[in-house]
Amino acid sequence: MKKVIDELHAAGITEVYLNEPMAEYTTWKIGGPADLFIVPENIEMLTETIKILNKHQIPWTQIGRGSNLLVLDKGIRGAVIKLGKGFETIHFDNNRVYAGGSYSLIKLSVLAGKEGLTGLEFAGGIPGTVGGAVYMNAGALGSDMSRILSTAKIVLETGELVEWSADDLEFAYRNSILHAKKGIVAEVVLNLEYGDRKEIAHLMATHKEYRLRTQPLQFACSGSVFRNPDQHHAAKLIEQAGLKGTRIGGAEVSTLHANFIVNTDQATARDVLTLMEHIQKVVYEKFDVLLVPEVLQVGER
Repeated sequence: MKKVIDELHAAGITEVYLNEPMAEYTTWKIGGPADLFIVPENIEMLTETIKILNKHQIPWTQIGRGSNLLVLDKGIRGAVIKLGKGFETIHFDNNRVYAGGSYSLIKLSVLAGKEGLTGLEFAGGIPGTVGGAVYMNAGALGSDMSRILSTAKIVLETGELVEWSADDLEFAYRNSILHAKKGIVAEVVLNLEYGDRKEIAHLMATHKEYRLRTQPLQFACSGSVFRNPDQHHAAKLIEQAGLKGTRIGGAEVSTLHANFIVNTDQATARDVLTLMEHIQKVVYEKFDVLLVPEVLQVGER
């Protein structure tokens, strides 16, 4: 790794760490160490990082704010890339919004509302980055990123910088082409519409109050664990299966929202995975519905 680190430093990439504990970078507060942890500050550094890793045949994984991520207990082999503060950019040009890949989605939705722009209210409770939201086609309240994204600048796994439209990204429910064609979202352009500031603020305040009342945000958690099956709500199925409060190790099915698994007491990734598998088994036996995880799993068990 020394040669790789030397080359990264020579390219001006100074935030490079060995054996970095990943629990510090996930909202679940779970995860073993990454062999190499790299924080590029701009697109040039990002493309150079990927080219250097490719040159040395080192696999890499990208993380954002770790809000939809379960890092397994033995950690991540190879490198982890986390976009630095240089990607936390925001610019409004009339109803168009230019945002860096590591910008907070919640913060962006608040600022858009203050600008009198509507279309991002659904994102006010999604604690991820703009880039992660594109990757997952994040959504809530009947809307998602596919409805507002114009273009995205993406650094592909080859190190090539491309600019893709929403059509190019092939959005689907909690999915995009980036699940199959690896790349990192560096910047996006969103098309919003003008609305009434007071109405937008009221709607967002209503959504926030609902989240605080219905989600276990006082615990370390990842958000929704399973996707909603067709014609069903995962939380309702889990609750009807009598699984609220079920606990394995330090991981527990939230008593407030059944599609949340909370870290109540130093839970391990193994605790969470075992509990997820138990939920899937019981729900399938009772309702003949197989729950599909929404949470991404990375690393080694």
